[in-house]
Amino acid sequence: MRDPRALLDTATLAAALGDPKLRVFDCTTWLEPTPAGSPEPYHAVPGRKTFEDGHVPGADFLDLQGEFSDTGTPLHFMMPPVGRLEAAFGRHGVGPGTRVVLYSIGTMMWATRFWWMLRSLGFDDAAVLDGGFDKWKAEGRPIETGAPRGYPAARFVATPRAGMFVDAAAVKAAIGRPDTVTVNALGPQFHRGLEPSRYGRPGRVPGSVNVPAATLVDPATKAFTTLGDAAQKFAAQGVTKDKRTICYCGGGISATIDLFLLHQLGHDDITLYDASMGEWAKTESLPIETD
Repeated sequence: MRDPRALLDTATLAAALGDPKLRVFDCTTWLEPTPAGSPEPYHAVPGRKTFEDGHVPGADFLDLQGEFSDTGTPLHFMMPPVGRLEAAFGRHGVGPGTRVVLYSIGTMMWATRFWWMLRSLGFDDAAVLDGGFDKWKAEGRPIETGAPRGYPAARFVATPRAGMFVDAAAVKAAIGRPDTVTVNALGPQFHRGLEPSRYGRPGRVPGSVNVPAATLVDPATKAFTTLGDAAQKFAAQGVTKDKRTICYCGGGISATIDLFLLHQLGHDDITLYDASMGEWAKTESLPIETD
C-alpha cells in the first residue's frame, strides 16, 4: 500500500478519539429519487438527520453539495473555486497539524470524494475510515447523538495539485488514445447501456472500460477489498501504470473509490472526470456507446 496513513481501521480511530489534533467528519449525502419527468437525476440530501441519529463521538458533519460544491452550475458535486474550499475547510477546523478522518454511511464513496478533494488541494494528512460508520456501528463501538459541536476554526491554505480533474473536452480527446484508459465506475448494466440512465442517454464514454466501484468493496463489511483483488480487477480491464487513467461515474463520487485504490496500488497518472455522466449523457454533441 503506497499510503498507509490514508486508510484507517476502526480500532485505530477508536484509540485516537480525544486527540486534540484529530478532526473526524461524517461526509454522508443521500440521493433521493425525483418525480417522474424531472431533469434532475436525484435530489441530494445532506445526511444531517442520520448524523444526529448517531455518529462517531466528537465528529463534525460536512455537507458536500451545500458547502463544498460549485453553486454556479446545475451539475451536482462539482469542485468549487479553491478560495471557497479553503474557507469551508477552515471553518471546520482543518489546518496545519490536523489529522483528518473521513467516513460515510452505506458506502465509502462520500468519504473518498472528500479525500480526493483534499488531496487535490495539497492536504495529505486525511484518511478514509475503512468500512465507514457501518463497520464502526456493527462492531458495537461508542456512538454519540445530536447536532455537531464542530471544531475550532483554522486557517486552511491550499497548495493545489494540477491534473486531478478533467473536463469533457479532455475525456473526448482521450478516446482511442493507446496511452490512456478511461474507467467507468458505474455498474455493468449502466456501462453497457442495458438499463435507462437517470443521467440522460444510456451508455458509456466510447472505448471506456468498466471497473464498478461496488466490486471494490466487501458487501458484508463495507470495507475495501484487498489490494491484490483490486489490482487483478484493474489489470483485467487494461488499467496499467504506464497509462494515464481517467475515472468517471454518474456524478464524480463513486469513481473516487476506484481512484483511491489506484493511488494505493501506485498508479501516478490518475484523474477524475468531475462532471461524469451527469454532463456527458445530456450533451448530445458528445459521443456515447452501448452494447
